Amino acid sequence: MRLSELQKAGRSPGLPLSIDLADAAGPAQLQLLTLLRVLPGQRYVGAGVWRGRTVLAKLMVGSKAARNFQRELTGVRLLADQGLTTPQLLADGLQEGEGGWLLFEFLEHAQSLGDAWGAVESLPVLADEQVAVLAQALAAIGQMHLKGLWQEDLHLDNLLRQDGKLYLIDGAGICVEEAGKPLSRQKVLENLGVFFAQLPKSLEPFIEELLVHYLLSNGEHALPLEALLKQIEKVRTWRLNDFLNKVGRDCSLFSVQRNAFVLRAIRREEEAAMLPVLANADALLDQGHLYKTGGAASVGKVEVAGRTLVVKRYNIKGFAHWLKRFWRPSRAWHSWREGNRLALLGIATPKPLALLETRFLWLRSKAYLVTEYLPGPDIIERFAPYVEQGDAPESELQALDQLFADLIRERISHGDLKGHNVFWDEGRWALIDLDSMCQHASLKSFATAYARDRARFMRNWPVSSTLYQVIEGRLPKDLG
Repeated sequence: MRLSELQKAGRSPGLPLSIDLADAAGPAQLQLLTLLRVLPGQRYVGAGVWRGRTVLAKLMVGSKAARNFQRELTGVRLLADQGLTTPQLLADGLQEGEGGWLLFEFLEHAQSLGDAWGAVESLPVLADEQVAVLAQALAAIGQMHLKGLWQEDLHLDNLLRQDGKLYLIDGAGICVEEAGKPLSRQKVLENLGVFFAQLPKSLEPFIEELLVHYLLSNGEHALPLEALLKQIEKVRTWRLNDFLNKVGRDCSLFSVQRNAFVLRAIRREEEAAMLPVLANADALLDQGHLYKTGGAASVGKVEVAGRTLVVKRYNIKGFAHWLKRFWRPSRAWHSWREGNRLALLGIATPKPLALLETRFLWLRSKAYLVTEYLPGPDIIERFAPYVEQGDAPESELQALDQLFADLIRERISHGDLKGHNVFWDEGRWALIDLDSMCQHASLKSFATAYARDRARFMRNWPVSSTLYQVIEGRLPKDLG
């Protein structure tokens, strides 16, 4: 096929694909075997075979092809010219009316530092394995900054490790201040802010310690911690707002259909699995194990293709109830958004997988939310043996301390913090039933909501019990 035909191939073109390309040695075909990243109608990245060699192909099509090609090529050349380790560019080309393409050496068995971090993220904060990953990343970033370059879209997936060697990738995000001269302190702070903002907040007290690994590669500037922390918080706020905008629009992370008759949102990687679940949600609830039925919501555990899920249907109880609900976002939408918020902030909750809001000429009716299933017990069941003696495991009490610390840090109120909405899951307490969750803009409004949350949480146990006294003494009261 011609390169320009990719523009109409959509998000999932049939593979393998044979694409006609040409370089200085003449025309040849790229056999595209897998796709790693797709921006429909604009950019296709995947692995294939070119002139008998396995390559990583970046193909640009559409009206922005020339600009995207030039940006990628410029970034790749900047990295190479400054002696930084990056995959070798084997061939490239730009043809008017067709598009642009760059072919790189394919790094067999390479692992992104993002995947490496994912394998150790659940370990205790600043475990040796975590430090090893972050030290490698910060050393590479320092080397890049020392040469006057920075990665605009700086994250761990743009660093590949193969046989102990680290490669910088994604030339499209490479920017330059003055090639060959150390980056200015302000640019360093801004770029490090982008990097640290994507790491768990639990690492924040150790940022100064982690910076040593950066300074060993680039000690050009003193880096004031306070200024860096302000930059990190600025980027975190932007990332959260940007992410929450994406949960309701079609993008690489979410498949979203929105019109006068439906709002459907699905995590992109779950689309094939979730479409039949949404199509048969009522039948699945009828066949599943119901936790709650009738009234404003029906909740059930269902089995689909060997996988356990939770489906929650938000009912319309009658005409009067519909008049209250049709004009505002459904509670399913609110739970979908807030579940994704918690996930980004690193606060445990069942992963939200799919949302369906039924409509008639934009007027909302029944809605559905599908999440992962948490097999663990809720906190009432988990702490039942310890009510009288108060001798709950210290690790579980510390996990409870951490949950409340996280909620206070992010100014998040749950709205219904009964024990049946707090589940034990892989060493953490997870929140469910997020219909009333809110992240507050001001400390004043949060303090009021937090006091209600705390009071509701403490009502899970008799005031006279020892467990009540233990938990009462641990949970913060004064937020001032």
